[in-house]
Amino acid sequence: MGADGPSPDNIVTAIGEVADRTTVIVREEIELAKAEVLAKVSKLGRGAGVAVAAGIFLSLAGIFFLHMLAWGFYVWLDVDVWVGYAIVVVILLVLASIAGFLAYRWLKGGSPPTPDMAIEEAQRVKATVTGEPLDPVRDPAGATPPTSTQGTPR
Repeated sequence: MGADGPSPDNIVTAIGEVADRTTVIVREEIELAKAEVLAKVSKLGRGAGVAVAAGIFLSLAGIFFLHMLAWGFYVWLDVDVWVGYAIVVVILLVLASIAGFLAYRWLKGGSPPTPDMAIEEAQRVKATVTGEPLDPVRDPAGATPPTSTQGTPR
C-alpha cells in the first residue's frame, strides 16, 4: 500500500474475490436448502402413508361400530333387524345434513379467498415509502366502490 491508498489492481482483485466467495456461499446455501427440503418431504411422505393407513383402520372401525349399533337397536328396542339399520341410516342422514349445512356456510363465508388485510397493509407500506397519501375511497381489495346519489343531501 502506498501513501495514496490501495492500488486499483488490489481493489479489483478484492472485489472479484468477494464476488466469487459470495457465489460459492449462495450455491452452498441453495444446496443446503435442497437437502433440507428433501429431508422434510421424505418425513411428510412417511407421515402421509401412516395417516392413510390410520384412516383406513378408522373407516373400518366406523363401519363395524355402525353395524354393531344397528344390531344393538334390534336387541334394545325388540324390533326387526332392518328397523335397527333404518335407525342408523336416519342418524347418519341427520349428521350428514348438519355437516353439509355447516360446510356450505363456512365455504360461502370464506369466498373469495383474498388476503384483504395483507393487501391493505401493502398499500399502507407503499404509501409510506412513496410519500403518497393513502386513498380512503378504495377498499382493501383495490376496487373503487360505485358512487351513489341516494341519501345525499341536495
